[in-house]
Amino acid sequence: MSFQTVELTREGAIATLALNRPDALNSLNALMIRELGECLASIRDDSSIRCLLVTGSGKAFAVGADIKEMSERGPETGRTMSEEGQRVFQSLEDLPFATIAVVNGFALGGGLELALACDFIVASEKAKMGTPEVSLGLICGYGGTQRLSRIVGRSRARLITLTGDVYTAEQMEKWGVVALTFEPVDLMEQAKKIAQKIAERSPRAIRFTKEAIRRGVELPQTEGLKLEAELFGQVFRSDDKREGIAAFLEKRAPQFTGR
Repeated sequence: MSFQTVELTREGAIATLALNRPDALNSLNALMIRELGECLASIRDDSSIRCLLVTGSGKAFAVGADIKEMSERGPETGRTMSEEGQRVFQSLEDLPFATIAVVNGFALGGGLELALACDFIVASEKAKMGTPEVSLGLICGYGGTQRLSRIVGRSRARLITLTGDVYTAEQMEKWGVVALTFEPVDLMEQAKKIAQKIAERSPRAIRFTKEAIRRGVELPQTEGLKLEAELFGQVFRSDDKREGIAAFLEKRAPQFTGR
């Protein structure tokens, strides 16, 4: 399957999805949102993928929505546009394998919202991030208000979204938005090393760990612990659990199948 605005490549168990409108700094137009959704749907059930890297071609991750295209839309399309973007970004968050946003430049507005839908973000030390929507008379529409507040808390989420300021990767790392930062020339290599480490783990355990965190963060801790116990019980009966323990006792590398 080929696309005009995104590009999917594979290296063994690691896939890379690159936003591919470099001349427009990967601004998110309607075609890109649609193709992102189609691309994610095409790999969702691919058990050979153990980790997905999401990045941007050229000098930016993504600078947000395509403002020119947005200016041509009528007021009645705003909610539809937001709901479509939210649906696609949620499908990224819901993927059963690990996802890493590799932020190589500006990640603004919808670009940051896309990165936030990944399991975690690694960024170039020179990357810049923010949600400048209020400076355009807009608000975040692709999940930014919700995901940011769950990561940095309500106070800092308000600071980021109400000022519309752009922040350094260093600052975003201090606030917990970014997991790790690297020198620009090392960014992709380091991201692939992390992805490879994840790819060597049990796919079933990865999926259940993601589910425990994603669902549990919305629950009171007592309910979250029940969820963790339920998922622990499921993984305890898996082939991967038996293989992992056998490999440990036999002092060899495990051969996980995801079953």
